[in-house]
Amino acid sequence: MKISYNWLKQHIDTDLSPEDISKILTAIGLEVESLEQVQAVPGGLAGLVVAQVKECVQHPNADRLRVTKVDVGAAEDLQVVCGAPNVAAGQKVILATVGCTVYPLNGEPFKISKSKIRGEVSEGMICAEDEIGLGEGHAGIMVLPNEVPVGTLAKDYFQLNDDYLFEIGLTPNRADAASHLGVARDLAAYLQIPLKADDLSEFKVDNHDLTFKVSVQDDAAPRYSGLTISGVKVAESPKWLKEKLSVIGLRAINNVVDATNYILHDLGQPLHAFDADKVAGKEIIVKKCAAGTKFTTLDGVERRLSADDLMICDTQHPMCIAGVFGGTDSGVSENTQNIFLESAYFDAVSVRKTAKRLGLKTDSSFRFERGTDPEMTVPALKKAALLIQELAGGKISSEIFDHYPKPVAPFEVELSFEQVQNLIGKAIPAEEITKIIAALGITIVNKNATTLHLQVPTYKVDVTRPVDVIEEVLRIYGYDNIEIPQKVNASLNVSPKPDKEAIQNTIADQLSANGFFEILSNSLTKSAYSTNLDEAVKILNPLSSDLDVMRQSMLYSGLEAVAFNQNRKTADVKFYEFGKTYRTAEGKYRESNHLSLFLSGKTEAEQWNQQAKAFSFYNLKATVDSIFKRLGIGPLVSEDVEDESFEYGIQYRKGNKLLASFGAVAKTALKFADVNKTVFYADINWDLVLTLAKSNKITYKEVSKFPAVRRDLSMLVNQEVRFEDLKRIANKAEKNLLKEVNVFDVYQGDKLPEGKKSYALSFKLQDEQRTLEDKQIDAIMQKLIANFSKEAGAEIR
Repeated sequence: MKISYNWLKQHIDTDLSPEDISKILTAIGLEVESLEQVQAVPGGLAGLVVAQVKECVQHPNADRLRVTKVDVGAAEDLQVVCGAPNVAAGQKVILATVGCTVYPLNGEPFKISKSKIRGEVSEGMICAEDEIGLGEGHAGIMVLPNEVPVGTLAKDYFQLNDDYLFEIGLTPNRADAASHLGVARDLAAYLQIPLKADDLSEFKVDNHDLTFKVSVQDDAAPRYSGLTISGVKVAESPKWLKEKLSVIGLRAINNVVDATNYILHDLGQPLHAFDADKVAGKEIIVKKCAAGTKFTTLDGVERRLSADDLMICDTQHPMCIAGVFGGTDSGVSENTQNIFLESAYFDAVSVRKTAKRLGLKTDSSFRFERGTDPEMTVPALKKAALLIQELAGGKISSEIFDHYPKPVAPFEVELSFEQVQNLIGKAIPAEEITKIIAALGITIVNKNATTLHLQVPTYKVDVTRPVDVIEEVLRIYGYDNIEIPQKVNASLNVSPKPDKEAIQNTIADQLSANGFFEILSNSLTKSAYSTNLDEAVKILNPLSSDLDVMRQSMLYSGLEAVAFNQNRKTADVKFYEFGKTYRTAEGKYRESNHLSLFLSGKTEAEQWNQQAKAFSFYNLKATVDSIFKRLGIGPLVSEDVEDESFEYGIQYRKGNKLLASFGAVAKTALKFADVNKTVFYADINWDLVLTLAKSNKITYKEVSKFPAVRRDLSMLVNQEVRFEDLKRIANKAEKNLLKEVNVFDVYQGDKLPEGKKSYALSFKLQDEQRTLEDKQIDAIMQKLIANFSKEAGAEIR
């Protein structure tokens, strides 16, 4: 939120510097995020002075140029070449002296230097309005009144006042400070000085020539006020108003609209001016329109309204989205002569929902969403009407209409001095507490030795409880004035080990980096997917038959995502999901965390230099293995999968606990989920993964300086012997020097004895301390051969 220093001083009398005020505001809870100096005119007219043209003659070498002698109050006159058609001797003008920089209204700034123009020396520039950013006039140079003294600084003559802009990080609960008045209230409370009151005594109704009928048909407008002004003349705003708005980043539009924007940022009360001649039936109706109603806003965008959007309408059509944005058909234009001026208090929730749904964020919605002051609608209306009369003329042509059937009462709060001391941790004198509360504008209804009965004004929408009042007292008293106790008893929560979120993020990043997309599916599913209905967690009041139980497996919710994509021509999918499954056991509800993986379709698209290749079981196995390798979990025992959800696959165990099951999804499950392509699925017990990760110890190990050696063996084994069996035998036989065991060929065919298959294995051997010798290597290989023959019945080929 932007606050002007000069504007702020219209509400309080203070000589404090902007820097001091910045420190105070931050200390009392209105954090100043930045403070910057703002110049009314870029450059501040530095180096520009009032000069007098002493002589003006034709340039000898240019028909459209003049050579002038100008007096700037120095010992010698300056010679300046000027191209303006209206330059003449005797004029008082603005001169940009050598060395200064001018900031034209349109164009880049440039520095004035001594130069020769068509052979004649020029020691400055006689300026037009637009050349120094004072206006758009370029018909000729600016000619000042004769009484202006030569040598007067242009900045002083034009009475340019530098301003300072506070950028305040306003928290959502501080709706009361969303204006210059609101910030001034807090500052006045801290400084214990009075606020300047607005003088509205001149407000009067001039006639009743433009009376409107107003009806409020919805509770989302608890208070709605308005009046009419006739005979206004819409024109450009005066310089002072344009400067005020410019400092806080607003563009001037016209005197009527600028007046409403000024009151908004001055008092925090949004206003809206309607062209009264465009209001059909001379009637304002506050209501909600039918869903789907089309409405074009001031930005030219046609929007469709919902049945919950509060609208300001006439007898024929909607004119404005209440509290959010106006429409194109009823706004003030240069032809407007009569206006209806609205000042309202709208329901914060209603405005917030409408603004969010339509994607509109305006200065008005910003304040209505946080809660405006219902008691400010009429004072703001009067001040705005007087300002519009001052700027645009006109007569107030109706009484103030004020719909306020249920006045908002001040909040009643009982506050004990003991409560203040207990919460703040310091004994603040009762007189000091009372003084601060009064300075904050909170009315003290009754007071005794221990308790205060308070009435909190309606503009403090977040102060409804004793603790809120104590917070207000502490803000003004000063957080820095509360001493830190010498001894503090505190304890810090020990960070969980392992950090569950860190581990999950690590694996999620790994999967995403390998082309997987994360899915989030509903934990509610249909009972037909349950493998055991007796253990299903059933919903007492299900939304539908498809959402009547909590899922027992991650499979079907993932298959639904696969089917959804395949039905939309996205057949190649790689999904992962972290989620929970649910069941009942022994009368208790059980939750289990899982990580599921899904692969279906092609690994990559067909291209001119390669054929499309379908996902296989081994793509899934490689992904599962990479997860456990990344987390340092192993060694694992593999065996054939036992879950009927799989057509084929394997499962990993750690000890006697099932860690993961993965393979091709059974055709019956695919058909049940309306998936018509092969899907590979992995279900990982994430709770067990986190438990196993606790025992992992990350250690650093230098890369061996000594070379590794590879040896290969080819052997015949029975059909039932698996690679995992051979790998286990090898690791058992040599634990120190054997680093890796891999299979690089498997053969089964008619050239082998019946019931046999051939494995070709590679073995990586390495000693961390020295280079292996042939004798050591041969001994290890002989030991491996012997163990394979003994334990697996292998025949070495």
